[in-house]
Amino acid sequence: MTRIAILDDYHRIALESADWGSLPKGCDITVFTNHLGPEPAVIEALQKYDVIVAMRERTPFPASVIRSLPELRLLVTTGMRNLAIDMNAARAKGVPVCGTAMAPYAAFEHTWALILAITKNIPREDRCMREGGWQADVGTGLNGKTLGILGLGKLGSKVARVGLAFDMNVIAWSQNLTEARAKECGATMVDKETLFKQSDILTIHLILGDRTRGIVGKNEFALMKSSAFLVNTSRGPVVDEDALIEALQAKVIAGAAIDVFDIEPLPVHHPLRALENTVLTGHTGYLLRETFQIAYGEALEDVKAWLDGKPVRVLNQG
Repeated sequence: MTRIAILDDYHRIALESADWGSLPKGCDITVFTNHLGPEPAVIEALQKYDVIVAMRERTPFPASVIRSLPELRLLVTTGMRNLAIDMNAARAKGVPVCGTAMAPYAAFEHTWALILAITKNIPREDRCMREGGWQADVGTGLNGKTLGILGLGKLGSKVARVGLAFDMNVIAWSQNLTEARAKECGATMVDKETLFKQSDILTIHLILGDRTRGIVGKNEFALMKSSAFLVNTSRGPVVDEDALIEALQAKVIAGAAIDVFDIEPLPVHHPLRALENTVLTGHTGYLLRETFQIAYGEALEDVKAWLDGKPVRVLNQG
């Protein structure tokens, strides 16, 4: 018997997104539709499983968890990068960590959904209409405004193209950005201080790491226009969350549209939930039906390949 656990299937979509019935006889699948919780609960729940399929970074797998799962022989993560898994600990235990593709456009589309929602007051206007009102506030135009992009990689470059379509002035900065890359994307490369000073909308597209953790903090908010908006669809810890809350409460910036947070799911009584100058989504930037079909389809391929003794898309080879 090969016992397989599919974790954090909040939307109950895993089993319909791939043909799990095509696995060979002797495979038993358990789907966990709720988050397992803190580390002790994860360890207790997953003791008997040979294969674990993790949805992105919803459930962390540090070394302490990996070492405490006696039957674990394969760990699959949706996506080809997962900072919540200790790859070295898995390799030391002899457990391959295999990845999958994801819909490459999902976060880019969500970024523009958030930009439009925060500048056009969409959530507030929707509430107003449902409560019997009419025209709750005045929106902000994009034409002629400056779109600042922090991180001009694959996603940032897509965001830039749409900014240009809105006739925005697009500027960008990151630690590795070159003038040639910026020009290729239709953006102007500026220094970090200029990015924060000039942006009317500043959107973040960085990979979380030692160099980017907390890269947007109190000093950066102090540089921004009081009319500016911050948008984050990358990772929560890229922004100093305490500094963000302080900047929003004090109206140092006009507002923020946020999809990612330091703690996920976001605690019920978190102060960001009480602020009127925010648009919040619960890390839904990648939640597309197409994403699940791609990710779970390749997760199934990962399991079959491992069962055949030929693992594919192994992320912790070394």
